[in-house]
Amino acid sequence: MSERGVLLVNLGSPKSTQVADVRRYLNQFLMDPYVVDLPWPARRLLVSLILLTRPKASAHAYASIWWEDGSPLVVISRRVQQALQQQLDMPVELAMRYGEPSIERGLLALAARPGVREVLFMPQYPQHADSTITTSVHEAQRVIKQHGLDIRLNVVPAFYDRPDYLAALADSMRPYLAQGFDHLLLSYHGLPERHLRKADPTGTHCLASGDCCERASAAHATCYRAHCSHVSRELAARLELAPEQCSMAFQSRLGRDKWIEPYTENRIDELAAQGVKRLLVACPAFVADCIETLEEIGDRAREQFVAAGGEELVLIPCLNDDPQWVKVLADWARSTPAQA
Repeated sequence: MSERGVLLVNLGSPKSTQVADVRRYLNQFLMDPYVVDLPWPARRLLVSLILLTRPKASAHAYASIWWEDGSPLVVISRRVQQALQQQLDMPVELAMRYGEPSIERGLLALAARPGVREVLFMPQYPQHADSTITTSVHEAQRVIKQHGLDIRLNVVPAFYDRPDYLAALADSMRPYLAQGFDHLLLSYHGLPERHLRKADPTGTHCLASGDCCERASAAHATCYRAHCSHVSRELAARLELAPEQCSMAFQSRLGRDKWIEPYTENRIDELAAQGVKRLLVACPAFVADCIETLEEIGDRAREQFVAAGGEELVLIPCLNDDPQWVKVLADWARSTPAQA
């Protein structure tokens, strides 16, 4: 009987494509102070204004990519959970930071298992950000305290630099590159620039210069942009790409604040103007396909690229339930040292 249980954690999805469910999900997501980092009154006002119109538009977007058996993100994550469970002799549960199945539900299920004393908390975010990993860990800590659970939380940190993850990601992309392409765009989820500055322990490094992500600094330990840059360099090296064959950009802007640049939508127009006809796009900030990959890139970005003069935009799937990736997760579950 294992003393360790595993909790896979991803971002989340609405329960359905109904506007009411989407509104409920967006409210939970946007009211998280790690996502919209404004004082509560200002955050409540801003989110209330967003919820006047965005749920209907988002519901339409979700409906365009929804699968017969539910949200692609949740369905894929369930497949990963089930495949991982087949390889491990310890219980594996799935949780979403927002929506269902919740972190609370996952922790209570593991705590109820006989003999489980430690939860290996595995956020499925390759790069560190307070709006993904930090908020998920804090929610887990809240649940443990509220319910007085007799379990230890052992958090697997951001894995952007782990060779087995990078190998699995590169290997999953190779078949698409082998079909021929003009350019590979690595499109990461964006963040407001202020999030990078807030996470900078030095207070002086992040965004202070154009090459801050290439210069060694203690700030890189928690810098989302530096982690994305590392993944991009590693993928280019592993896939043997010349500098002109690959570039990096950031998607999913929300609001009027300045976000990390370059923006994906701008980069797509630039590449089309440069004569790129067959564009491959991968989204290495995600390990499972979701609305940001399937709809934002697979649908809208494809339409934008063709309208700008390109011929074909091919979305490279995320790792999803790729057997090599599941094996990596299983290896981490077995090899991560116990929490003292």
